[in-house]
Amino acid sequence: MIGSFGIGAVTLAEAQMEKPSVQDFLPPEILFQGTPFAINRIIFVRILATIIMLLVLGITAARAKVVPSRWQSAVEWLIDFVKNSIVYQVMGEVRGKRYVPMITTVFLSLLVFNLCGEVPGFNIAASATITLPLVFAMWCFCQYWIAGIREKGIGKFLKDEMFPAGVPWPVYILLAPIQLLELLIIRPFSLTIRLFANMVSGHLILALCLSATQYFLITLHNWMITFGVITFAASMFMYLFEILVACLQAYIFAILTTAYINMSYPELD
Repeated sequence: MIGSFGIGAVTLAEAQMEKPSVQDFLPPEILFQGTPFAINRIIFVRILATIIMLLVLGITAARAKVVPSRWQSAVEWLIDFVKNSIVYQVMGEVRGKRYVPMITTVFLSLLVFNLCGEVPGFNIAASATITLPLVFAMWCFCQYWIAGIREKGIGKFLKDEMFPAGVPWPVYILLAPIQLLELLIIRPFSLTIRLFANMVSGHLILALCLSATQYFLITLHNWMITFGVITFAASMFMYLFEILVACLQAYIFAILTTAYINMSYPELD
């Protein structure tokens, strides 16, 4: 049957396309194997990306001038975008000043970590395992609770969350446990899964397109090379699309974090 499709002398073993899997996101340890400090490729990418980000921001700040260079202007635009278009847009300037450093850190860190998947040599997003999105989500909801307790006190904060106004009191029997579950589990979980799933799924689709391209263009030597051209074009489209998704997911995470923290404050009259 293989011969009937023009594959020729390629054996079944050679003709099988290697498909990427979720296990590709759990690479083996490369440093300090068997210790609590073991480092695999994803952790190594996180460390390297963090060092690069801190160096870039540090050098830019150290060389800042009154008349900014193009690079300084780009960095300042990015920071101003977070401050004005995310934090102040959602919380207002009075409330938002306290959270500008936090939200800027969240946005820039996730932006760099997400884009690692599109950098040759890294080839994997630093946010492609659930632990990192979970850490950022927990940080968000710690700030959410802290702000609510500071502004309202723990009793009024929990009362406002579990017993929203305007609901008939018998409904609270069902609504209050759901609201508490949402506060403790559902919101942090949804924030975590949204980022994690988007980074994993996009990377798997891109890897599948590239794997199919190698299969059609290199493994096979026949008329099916046409499919390799198609899958290569698809992989280039997915590569550009993944850059967009990486930026978009950092923005969504940052703006949802800001919105959740803002929800813990009392409504302004």
